[in-house]
Amino acid sequence: MKLGFGLYRHQLNDDHFRFARQCGATHLVVHWVDYFRSSRSNNPNDQPVGDDSGWGLAGDPDQLWDRQNFEELRDRAAAHDLEIAAIENFDPAHWHDVLLDGPKKGQQLENLKSIIRAVGAAGIPVMGYNFSIAGVAGRVKGAWGRGGAEVVGVSGPCDTPIPNGMVWNMVYDRTAPSGYLAPISHEELWRRHGEFLDAIIPVAEEAGVTLAAHPDDPPMPTVRGQPRLVYQPGMYQRLIDRHSSPRNALEFCIGTLAEMTDGGVYEAVDTYSRQKRLAYVHLRNVRGKVPHYQETFVDEGDIDMLRVLQILQKNGFDGVVIPDHAPQMTCAAPWHAGMAYACGWLKAAIQSIG
Repeated sequence: MKLGFGLYRHQLNDDHFRFARQCGATHLVVHWVDYFRSSRSNNPNDQPVGDDSGWGLAGDPDQLWDRQNFEELRDRAAAHDLEIAAIENFDPAHWHDVLLDGPKKGQQLENLKSIIRAVGAAGIPVMGYNFSIAGVAGRVKGAWGRGGAEVVGVSGPCDTPIPNGMVWNMVYDRTAPSGYLAPISHEELWRRHGEFLDAIIPVAEEAGVTLAAHPDDPPMPTVRGQPRLVYQPGMYQRLIDRHSSPRNALEFCIGTLAEMTDGGVYEAVDTYSRQKRLAYVHLRNVRGKVPHYQETFVDEGDIDMLRVLQILQKNGFDGVVIPDHAPQMTCAAPWHAGMAYACGWLKAAIQSIG
């Protein structure tokens, strides 16, 4: 296994590259969408949480990510002895009608194909995505961690409807008419996802890029009135079975799996790692399950993280694991301290299992 580090768009600079390397990471998982550029509620020194207004504005629909973007990123990271393991998440500006089955769906599927080709041409092996209408929504913060550390959690259902012009928790159309998105069925969401895979998997195979699906966080049947694709561990199997290609894989988030109400996290880790469908792994600990849970330090939640790593090792997983989120620690650099603690713990844990 390889220790990775996740960075947001505004952190893609030499200081953060040096910090990741100092923490022992050899690989990076990079968010190219900027969740902080225009958000009124996201703190750039923490993970994005947002409120009912979402995470701010989506990007430029006419400015597709291209090969040069990713090659420059790859080379800047390489100067610090870091490899780019994955790009995580498409920009809603580039695929909102793929999610919403809107009139621009055909052109936006072509957008995604272009991005996948660019990722592959730059030698980046994985493109993570979250096929979700509501996205990551409904989270709150509190001093619930060990020693009063500030952490993120969920304290009940999130039923506020999504306004027109928003998808995946970001605004893609500021001029959209007033009103709210009409709810759809779970089967309709799965149909849309199937069309997405049918269109993109052949291109991913040609480009040498693995598509990695993140489970829904928070993993509730509906969020903001819209259905969720993968909110129980067994639903990942339906996604895998849609396409047998090894390019159809999972962005395996241990914390999200533990938040789910059905099944066991260790059984899920064993099941999907034996199938060799894990593109990379988020290692985040939590306490509780939806609709009430809280993130914790990597060593204090409900998950025996060492047991997770042992299962991954037993099944031959040799990919990248990253600490995902971490509590904010009480010091001059709360985010840095939390991530450094998580990385140090994980590096020692990986070494301890050989």
